[in-house]
Amino acid sequence: MQIGSVMIDDGLIEQAMKSTGLDSQSDVIEQGLRLLIAHHAQQNLRALRGKLSWDGDLAQLRDNSHGTSV
Repeated sequence: MQIGSVMIDDGLIEQAMKSTGLDSQSDVIEQGLRLLIAHHAQQNLRALRGKLSWDGDLAQLRDNSHGTSV
């Protein structure tokens, strides 16, 4: 996807390119978006901590007598 015009702080782009070693502004922006998405996905998972219930049997899962791995 090509975006016509986006205003981004030049210093921020330069700092990101230096710290990541990425060669282009497009690569820096794409990597930044990927990291932002991953960060929010992790936050969403953390928000579920303690809110989900599970009715499984850990002892049965730990028993590997069937020769299969979990």
